[in-house]
Amino acid sequence: MNIPRGENPVATAIAGALIDGFDRHYRLFRQCSAEAKGRFESGDWLGQQRAVRERIAFYDQRVRETVQRLRDEFRADLLDENTWQQAKLLYIGLLTNHKQPELAETFFNSVFCKIMHRTYFHNDFIFFRPAVSTEYLESDPPAYHTYYPLRHGWHAAFRQILIDCGWHRPFADLDRDVGYVVEDVAALLGGAEPDPNCHVQVLRAAFYRNKAAYVCGRIVSGDRDLPFVLPVLHDAGARLCLDTVLLDPRDIRMVFSLNRAYFMVDMEVPSAYVQFLRGIMPRKPAAELYTMLGLGKQGKTMFYRELAHHLRHSEDEFVVAPGIPGLVMLVFTLPSFPYVFKVIKDEIPPPKETDREAVKAKYLLVKQHDRVGRMADTLEFSEVALPKARVSQALLDELRRTCASILEEDGGEIVISHLYIERRMTPLNIYLDHATDAQIEEAVRDYGLAIRELAIANIFPGDMLMKNFGVTRIGRVVFYDYDEIEYLTNCNFRRIPPAPNPELEMSGEVWYPVARNDVFPEEFGPFLLSNPKVRAAFLKHHADLLAPEFWQATQGKIRSGHVEDFFPYPESIRFCNRHPAGAAGRPTARAA
Repeated sequence: MNIPRGENPVATAIAGALIDGFDRHYRLFRQCSAEAKGRFESGDWLGQQRAVRERIAFYDQRVRETVQRLRDEFRADLLDENTWQQAKLLYIGLLTNHKQPELAETFFNSVFCKIMHRTYFHNDFIFFRPAVSTEYLESDPPAYHTYYPLRHGWHAAFRQILIDCGWHRPFADLDRDVGYVVEDVAALLGGAEPDPNCHVQVLRAAFYRNKAAYVCGRIVSGDRDLPFVLPVLHDAGARLCLDTVLLDPRDIRMVFSLNRAYFMVDMEVPSAYVQFLRGIMPRKPAAELYTMLGLGKQGKTMFYRELAHHLRHSEDEFVVAPGIPGLVMLVFTLPSFPYVFKVIKDEIPPPKETDREAVKAKYLLVKQHDRVGRMADTLEFSEVALPKARVSQALLDELRRTCASILEEDGGEIVISHLYIERRMTPLNIYLDHATDAQIEEAVRDYGLAIRELAIANIFPGDMLMKNFGVTRIGRVVFYDYDEIEYLTNCNFRRIPPAPNPELEMSGEVWYPVARNDVFPEEFGPFLLSNPKVRAAFLKHHADLLAPEFWQATQGKIRSGHVEDFFPYPESIRFCNRHPAGAAGRPTARAA
């Protein structure tokens, strides 16, 4: 590596050590992501899930290694300001022709912030603002390939798109599936003649998650850009099949929801992929797209810049979030910003049996698990400084009362040493209080589906009160309170045994032994369904959740190694429903 020579040889060596640490990280990250293609072809679904979990830890491992190297070789925590500032300038020089400069800047920040005090966390020492542009940064070959359907026809173009994915496993009937795609594209175009220069742009690498591969592209016809996503699955005969074509922007955004597991994608230039995806999903923040591509630290960097920018251009105060206060978390929000901030309280009273470290472990479990569209993703931050003038007095008092051990007041700032940030949703209990009868039935049906789908994904929510579920902007019910979650297979689902006598049954006392992980689904009804309308809707759609048999059967399937199909798009648009006679062998599962 050619490192530019600076006046300070220590600064030069530090810049080199930092870029070495990042390059090692991204090499391992990309290797793991590239191997997803082989796992997909071989049907190694458990291996795919394991790789997603392991990849999440890569970044922090490389940061720790680099921090240790800088301390051992340079006593980095004792270096003067001038050396660090020169190291940053020299580091920028190393990024001139780098393919992942924005990620490398974030890596620099992560290492520096582990070594130096937060008073140095500004642009003189870290990359609070990006220093290297990623605009027009491209890989070789380019990130996307272009096809020209008017030369050979739509069918030939889409057929070639799928062939170029390079899968060795054959399709069951590629021409049939492509025919369905062409039908839907023609319907979208409304019979209009394509522009003479019409072309199709497709990202070269497929996106892998769970048991599916997704091919992402857009049709450019005149002044129209028509995004599409092609989900590819295995059929019952282990051959490939095209499950549908997603043409509705809402369905495409659902595929990239942060309430799902992260994608595996082989990208030399991540910024080119994010730029392309923003072209087909312009309302998706770049921070969320980086996160969905498995680059969570970059997502956090961009989110924090967005928050700082918003604070400079707004005037409202941080306030305690509306809803029933929790025993474990203090939740607050900035009304003009669509997120909530969650802080673990110093003391967690009964009946909760947990502590701060146990809660952190639960949130990490969710980060590493398949969220199947039913658990909110969280951004975890340390040493978050907020302007004290923007914090309401009521919130400040509550922070002082419940979170004093992780709160520091420093002049015009308050500093919270650890917090989580999530997309803001309407708590389900508040939503139901103002809902029509039709909205109540739909929300309760989706609430039951959320519980059911989490169970199939091996998650038991623990505390299933409706205040712990939220309703998203598109009306989907999502779980967001994780302090009591448990792997479903760790639970013991039991039926309540008969009371030995009527007097004991009427007393309200428990007459049977209860172990720590015992769960009695019969208790869910009285506990959760006191509202008659809610109860009626739940019993109509999900009465089986109130008996242990559903839970025990689900545990059996999970323990046998079965991995369920979860479709992040409506069941109604799957090709297997178009011609029922052709559905044989297609994967079937409840749409998620």
